[in-house]
Amino acid sequence: MKLSIIILNYNVRYFLEACLRSVQSAISEMDAEIIVVDNNSPDDSCDMMRNTFPEIQLLANTENVGFAKANNQGVKLAKGEYVCILNPDTIVAEDTFSQLLAFAESKENLGAIGCKLIDGSGTFLPESKRNIPTPMVSVKKILGNKNSGYYSNLHENEIGKVKILVGAFMLLKKSVYEAVAGFDEDYFMYGEDIDLSYKIIKAGFQNYYYGKTSVIHYKGESTLKDKTYANRFYGAMQLFYKKHFKRNFIYDIAVTLGAKVIPLLSTSEKQVSKNIQKCIIVTNDATRFEQLQTVYNGKICVPVDDLDRLVHQTENKYHTEIIFDTHFVDMKSIIQIFEKQLGYYKIYPKNSTFILGSDSSKNRGEVLMLKKN
Repeated sequence: MKLSIIILNYNVRYFLEACLRSVQSAISEMDAEIIVVDNNSPDDSCDMMRNTFPEIQLLANTENVGFAKANNQGVKLAKGEYVCILNPDTIVAEDTFSQLLAFAESKENLGAIGCKLIDGSGTFLPESKRNIPTPMVSVKKILGNKNSGYYSNLHENEIGKVKILVGAFMLLKKSVYEAVAGFDEDYFMYGEDIDLSYKIIKAGFQNYYYGKTSVIHYKGESTLKDKTYANRFYGAMQLFYKKHFKRNFIYDIAVTLGAKVIPLLSTSEKQVSKNIQKCIIVTNDATRFEQLQTVYNGKICVPVDDLDRLVHQTENKYHTEIIFDTHFVDMKSIIQIFEKQLGYYKIYPKNSTFILGSDSSKNRGEVLMLKKN
């Protein structure tokens, strides 16, 4: 088997379903498998998996064992030559995996590969490619210097060598994953991807960023960016520094400050306030248009069955919501339109009962249930 996709889920049932439908389309002609590990979600994620995707292997933990351990569990079950660590709040294009595997086969001494991640508004996520967060770089960042050099200078659409990739999407050979002992289970949440990327580099492999394919990451779904997040993140960075760098009085104080003081000052970003005046429903099916239109009672809804006309329909992107029917539009085209940032976006996954989207990478997205006919 060529590829095993490992998806760790916690309490994001609808985003998981949308993710799985996109992944299934992407591997439809590949020798690949999907493994979902659920960390004891309190929602009906596992019931949805058993009823909707019985062919997908599900490992249902009876407790939340954390990001590192759960992904390690999934990789142990993997039969593929390559494994892809994938967040459940992502949407991949039909050719994402084929592109990355072709690139991987062209490289020697390959470590991990990441790709271009965008959020639900189409905005590039700079954590897709990062430099090593050395102590002094991190000190500057903690103290408010946003230009501290944490992010790689490689252009977002380029291909090149990088040091650190993000755990929302990492593709690598299973043998490399095993050679560096996978994710360090001393981390419960956050920092594991930095640690794994750095271990791969230290073991003599080379990580790459591949900016020719984009993946939607509805960042903020699995965990809100609140005080708890800040506390866990800075705590994880303390662990990272203790493992990989010599003790230094200055950065010890700075990271402790980040872990103890910054969370007290942190607040979640306010939910985006929208004033939607027009809904564009991209579909070629009259019945689905009528069904999707019911979600937007009182709003002007316009059907569009030609992607070339879509740009001309969005006079004011701040008052426009675009809904994509994936029975009609493929995910690659949808992702490309996301990057044009024409308005707010929602996706109607194939054969589902909902539409979903996210207008901010800082807060949870929105799931709207369709009315039954």
